[in-house]
Amino acid sequence: MTDPRGNLPEYSVSELSQAVKRTVEDNFEIVRVRGEISGFKRHSSGHLYFTLKDADAAIDGVCWRGSAGKLGIKPEDGMEVVATGRLTTYPGRSKYQIVVERMELAGQGALLKLIEDRKKRLAAEGLFAPERKRRLPYLPDVIGVITSPTGAVIRDILHRLADRFPRRVIVWPVAVQGEGAAEQVATAIRGFNALVPGGKVPRPDVLIVARGGGSLEDLMAFNEEIVVRAAAESEIPLVSAVGHETDTTLIDFASDVRAPTPTAAAEMVVPVRQELAARIARAGATLEASLERTLDERRTRIAAAARALGDPKRLLDERAQRVDERGERLKLAIVASLDARKRRTLELGARLPDPKTQLERARGQLLRLGGALAANAGARKTALARETAHLVDLLARAKAGTARGIEVRGQRLAALDKLLESVSYKKVLERGFALVADADGKPIQSAAKAKPGAAVTLTFADGKAGATIDGEKKPRGPAAPPPAKQGSLL
Repeated sequence: MTDPRGNLPEYSVSELSQAVKRTVEDNFEIVRVRGEISGFKRHSSGHLYFTLKDADAAIDGVCWRGSAGKLGIKPEDGMEVVATGRLTTYPGRSKYQIVVERMELAGQGALLKLIEDRKKRLAAEGLFAPERKRRLPYLPDVIGVITSPTGAVIRDILHRLADRFPRRVIVWPVAVQGEGAAEQVATAIRGFNALVPGGKVPRPDVLIVARGGGSLEDLMAFNEEIVVRAAAESEIPLVSAVGHETDTTLIDFASDVRAPTPTAAAEMVVPVRQELAARIARAGATLEASLERTLDERRTRIAAAARALGDPKRLLDERAQRVDERGERLKLAIVASLDARKRRTLELGARLPDPKTQLERARGQLLRLGGALAANAGARKTALARETAHLVDLLARAKAGTARGIEVRGQRLAALDKLLESVSYKKVLERGFALVADADGKPIQSAAKAKPGAAVTLTFADGKAGATIDGEKKPRGPAAPPPAKQGSLL
């Protein structure tokens, strides 16, 4: 009897695990799972590990570092979420798990998606660009606070400012949640920016937009586009202090600095006065010690330089003696140079010829050149008279030839005119013929081109007349045809 188990394929553990892995991944490529986070852990590598559970089951979940930084929320234990990812298995432990790529709060998915879409759109406009961020002033004179005037937030800010470094504070009261809150916050930001420096109401050097923690719906005013744009347009450096440390709103991305809490915002905008005084004192002491060391070094260097230079009076005396010696040598050199130049001048003068002799020689050359010039001028005058007579003769001959040419060409032109007149169609018209032309003035040269009903122009020797092509052929016979109508062509 054959053992039925011999027909079953045999798998290794790895082969079976991989087969199960492929089956799970192929059938559950993209899934959305709703559950409560439990056992959440952020590994040092940046990966997130947790369990999603409900009342009856649990599934392990992992979010790799690349996706963890893109999650719209910060996962924590007890948070109910909707996770989107792919289902896979972990062969090392024979377990299946979901690899999460996106995560949103359960029941608030649409709201979160709205915020995320708005964030992407505003980021594409450059409102969140890092290069737009400005540094806060180190010690502002006036601080503008935009918050609810009745909550604990304003008390915490004023208390912390008083502890660290008291400054003048101007509060612009607004509603921080509910209908109209976003418009009030945006108006406050723009209102502070509209203040004129040095005016009756001082313009703040830094702004704080603050509110305490709350649910996503409570913080929605600070996710509105009008608030984000007002924060991005603010010329005054702005600190966003909305909610607790784990809360994130869109104004955080548009502000210059985000504070985890309103109290932290107060700590960011002013230093501690005692610490600043201590720093100034330490800096003063350091500066004084540095100046003292610098003066000591300079004194030492000057003393060393003085020792290396020697006695200045002795050096000056030596230089004065050298100057006197050079002066005497210069006087002797000048006298010697003048004597040498005088001797050279006498030698050159002796070599020069007598000026009278040179003048006589030049006068003789001038007389010879004058005689040659006069003889040349007479020859040129005779040649010029000969050339003038020749030109007069040529001009007379040219006039006679031109007259004969004009007469011959006139006779030829008259003969051509008579010939043209003899062959002109006007002579034919004078013999009783007529020229038939179409509406464009082109001659009609055959009966085939004369279309019935077409308008034509008849040109006679004494004028023109209009006509219409009849097109009917009349029978030939002994009887004469009836007279044609005036203006028609038979």
